[in-house]
Amino acid sequence: MRARRTKKWLWRWRSNPLRRRDDILEAWVVLAVWALIAIGGTLAGALTAGAADDVFAQQRAERTPVRAVLLSDTPRNGAKSYRALAEVRWTAPDGSVHTDKALVNYGQKAGSKIVVWTDEQGDLNTAPPSRTEASVEAGLLGAAAALAVSGVVVGAGGAARWLLDRRRISRWGREWDLIGPRWGHKTG
Repeated sequence: MRARRTKKWLWRWRSNPLRRRDDILEAWVVLAVWALIAIGGTLAGALTAGAADDVFAQQRAERTPVRAVLLSDTPRNGAKSYRALAEVRWTAPDGSVHTDKALVNYGQKAGSKIVVWTDEQGDLNTAPPSRTEASVEAGLLGAAAALAVSGVVVGAGGAARWLLDRRRISRWGREWDLIGPRWGHKTG
């Protein structure tokens, strides 16, 4: 003989004489939390990743590599990093000559040719991320956004359930205050 399954699906919504309104409300809170995690987290992650990828693509389009000349020697080895701040000179696309400080590798001599990145105005800027780097960073930002939304939703759901539990315990205490004295002398 096979055992019958006693667990019922959607047990919080089934009819039960002990079910309270707070139990139904808690069931809806749990359902809403899971729905918001699934839909809201996915949507936040996708939108954030798409926006980040657009920003990185715009950076790749606006920034251009330019040949520059190092104007001073850099030290042989660095104490804290492998790059040093040094003066460089480059010619912008419009033909104007610019001089500024840029991060260059240690151990380079004055007069060395290096590549710097400039924006549309011809000012120095950082190198834009490659397509692969941009994809990875956009994915990480999207995952972080999805986790952040999920965390906020779980926190709000937990707070709502905590409030419902406090209300249930308070009601149970009031009911016990009414019923408890009747049981006081009847033991054994």
